[in-house]
Amino acid sequence: MFRLGLPAPKSGSGHMEIAGIGTQVIDCLRVRKLIDRHEDAFLAQVYTSREQVFCRDRRHATEHYAALWAAKEAVFRSLGTTWKKGTAWTDVEILCENPVDPAVVVTGPTRALLDARGVKNVLVTMAHCRTFATATAMAVRG
Repeated sequence: MFRLGLPAPKSGSGHMEIAGIGTQVIDCLRVRKLIDRHEDAFLAQVYTSREQVFCRDRRHATEHYAALWAAKEAVFRSLGTTWKKGTAWTDVEILCENPVDPAVVVTGPTRALLDARGVKNVLVTMAHCRTFATATAMAVRG
């Protein structure tokens, strides 16, 4: 389980403006079935290579894959959209090097959407149990 850590406001700015909040719940069994049915094609479509390594090396890999997918969807929602043609799931990468403060890296067409909305950072928190994974993302301006 990850906690949301809010960074201190930049010196002199005095505040952070929330541009959007998104949340998602994913059924872990659904993710397991997709992995079993489509294997590498599914993993490559949804997860970056770093995310795949992170999940594959975990004791509860399915739950971690589900949590990352929930986080990606939550990021899209925090930007006021959902995944759509022209964007890719891999445009949003969740890096969990510090489990208390996962980092969100946004690239490609989704980055252009982030920039157009004036978003400077996206914060994310994730949790899972055996059956469900959930994530909430907060897009921040300034």
